[in-house]
Amino acid sequence: MQSEISALAREHLERVRAFYDAAPTEPQAGASAYRARLAHYYNLLIPADASVLEIGCGSGELLSHIRAGRKVGVDLAPAQIEAARRRVPDAHFHVQAGELLDLDGADHALGTTVSREKFDVIIVSDTLNLAADVQRLFERLHSVSHADTRLIVNFQNTLWRPLLSLARALGLKAAQPQNSWLASSDVLNLLRLAGWSTVCKHGRILVPFRALGIGTFINRWLAPFLQWFCLTVFFVARRDQTGGTKELSVSIIIPARNEAGNIPAAVARTPELGAGTEIIFVEGHSRDNTWAEIQRVAAENPQRKIKILKQSGKGKGDAVRAGFAVATGDVLMILDADLTMPPEELPKFYDVIASGRAEFANGVRLVYPMDEKAMQFLNLCANKAFGLIFTWLLGQPVKDTLCGSKVLTRSHYERIAANRAYFGDFDPFGDFDLLFGAARLNLKIADVPIRYRERTYGTTNIQRWRHGVLLLRMVWFAARKLKFV
Repeated sequence: MQSEISALAREHLERVRAFYDAAPTEPQAGASAYRARLAHYYNLLIPADASVLEIGCGSGELLSHIRAGRKVGVDLAPAQIEAARRRVPDAHFHVQAGELLDLDGADHALGTTVSREKFDVIIVSDTLNLAADVQRLFERLHSVSHADTRLIVNFQNTLWRPLLSLARALGLKAAQPQNSWLASSDVLNLLRLAGWSTVCKHGRILVPFRALGIGTFINRWLAPFLQWFCLTVFFVARRDQTGGTKELSVSIIIPARNEAGNIPAAVARTPELGAGTEIIFVEGHSRDNTWAEIQRVAAENPQRKIKILKQSGKGKGDAVRAGFAVATGDVLMILDADLTMPPEELPKFYDVIASGRAEFANGVRLVYPMDEKAMQFLNLCANKAFGLIFTWLLGQPVKDTLCGSKVLTRSHYERIAANRAYFGDFDPFGDFDLLFGAARLNLKIADVPIRYRERTYGTTNIQRWRHGVLLLRMVWFAARKLKFV
């Protein structure tokens, strides 16, 4: 392992090790409050049953506040690791540098050998600036990650460098060994070089101490609007997927209410995808003969795998969930029965998911020219506005939130459904429920541009003003769960 880093890097690690072996293991009051605030944000990003590995865990202060099913810490300073074992007795700790990470090796402090484990979440908190080789550190993390592992990194904003240097000179902040000052662009580039792709980015914490509750108020309500100036920057990243396109089975859910004239075309124009495709029609209390037409078309197409059902509840969201509940495909797709999103575009969504380039494919109607009557001007303005709001909310680009076509794997949907209680059952459309759930799980979202067409049968079920007000209420609710926390 030593041959993997340069002599200069080893010298740097030895200086850092010596410094922290001699440093106090009890943090100052300000540092303790800061790490408690960091843990608050980490707990919003980490599922409670996840296995978590922290690189550069120090004396375990941050890890002690993390809620997780299993916790493991790694640090190069033996004195800090001994303190961490006392502070967090239910966790496991190892004396290692992140650049030399090898959990198959012996833990000399315990005299035991540790078998390799793949972790759901890897934390690198305020450690990057002390690393000898950040790219090598990121590369070593592949050995303890799986396809769904999330790497969460936080580091201090370079804009705060003068203030933090002053605090250190006044004794308000603990001394540090020689360290780097990486900018966001540096970290983004190093992640990319090491085979990690960024899912989202957030700025957090304007006031690193409580200040009789004022700091808490500012961090919750003002910091989301001033992310460029926040003290710490969070990146969430996933491993680059290099295994090539997999052959996956597909379930296409088609909610249909008053869409009798579109049912034959929905079957005829929907392509076979991957390892096999099933079409699931969910009829929603239609006033026309949609249900009879679904039955007829299904009977006339025995060569296609078609399921049909009536929803018991109301709204597209309920219909989508009913369809997902009976789906058997590896990939779940939503296709609106009005066919304004052409079914011929579905292979593009499949390729994004099957190749691993993203974990959630979101249709976008606002890139290519659309039919003249496909979308009214006020609706266009509203869709653009919601796209900007959601990009801010989710920390990753989402250009069109209300396009009906959304695609994800069944395993990821099941995780979203299992965590639905965090937001509640508040979305009658289903679009926001999936987007918010994907953001909560830090899934990589990819916008897939489509050519939006004018409907050829029936009228829209959307009521612009009433539903617009409902959408704004849902955005505010989600903002309080994702941003103002």
